[in-house]
Amino acid sequence: MINKITLDENIEMLSYEEAISLVKQEVERALVKSPHLIRDYLKHLASSQGKYIRAVSVIVAALDDEGKVHPDAIKAAGAIEIIHLASLVHDDIIDNADLRRGKLTLQKKYGKRTAVICGDYLLSLALKMVSETSDKKRYSQLDLPDYISRLCLGELEQHINNYNLNLSIYQYLKIISGKTAALFEASFFAGAMVLNVSEEQLRKYRQIGYYIGMIFQLSDDCIDFDTTKEVANKPVQSDYEQGVITLPLIHAFKNLNHFKKKAVDEQVTREEINQAVMKTGGLDFTQGLIKKYYNKSIKRLDELMITDDKKEKILLILNKASRI
Repeated sequence: MINKITLDENIEMLSYEEAISLVKQEVERALVKSPHLIRDYLKHLASSQGKYIRAVSVIVAALDDEGKVHPDAIKAAGAIEIIHLASLVHDDIIDNADLRRGKLTLQKKYGKRTAVICGDYLLSLALKMVSETSDKKRYSQLDLPDYISRLCLGELEQHINNYNLNLSIYQYLKIISGKTAALFEASFFAGAMVLNVSEEQLRKYRQIGYYIGMIFQLSDDCIDFDTTKEVANKPVQSDYEQGVITLPLIHAFKNLNHFKKKAVDEQVTREEINQAVMKTGGLDFTQGLIKKYYNKSIKRLDELMITDDKKEKILLILNKASRI
């Protein structure tokens, strides 16, 4: 049972713009003012921050009917952004990646051992940050450690299934529900927790976050096939080469037995992969699933009792995830 937040008249509510700015300051401060021993490493991470889409999701979900945000949402948004950052540090180690957002990765610049420890430290930093909210009891019910475990298990399951050409659609969706969707679900849940809404409304926020997370990953799968490195601002045409089997390719394997057999027996080229995905409509199939999650999101969004402005902001996040 989620206890409704007790509103303190002395708490100064924030505008949307103030809240977004404060989240970025919170994350920046946590990284650059960390203990001296680890500070240089985390300052390097601070210089290559992303779009804060998960943190923005927290703040948007936290908007009340007056368009104001409870300050506890700042801590929650910062914590979730730092968890995401930790996952990227660990991803870069696993992928042996040299660049992240145009800058040297932590593991490339300082070595894998240092990067592993820094990633672990970031997780502890996130848990500490969320414990600094004014309503600690309430945010303990968010169960952020459970979301972290879902993320880790999703990443582990993906790793175990590297180069698994028999990976099913069900197995793949289960993987991304952990590695990507869990943290988006946590983002919307963490934001909505500062509102005086029912359990049913909270559940809808969580579902919207989950659907957006699934869309975000499926859209990313398509980017690997239909977008250039310059547009994506990251390596493309590389998932299969790193052992990651994504939905467009799963669909191709399912519909082209001879192609799958060739992939099992010998190395297939990137050109052959692209042709197989195109021939079987792998991208159209993936986009069809994105559309299903999109429609589910819209249905839940229409069921929320929120202002038009808040609805538009959630739609903007949804459309960004969908690349609409």
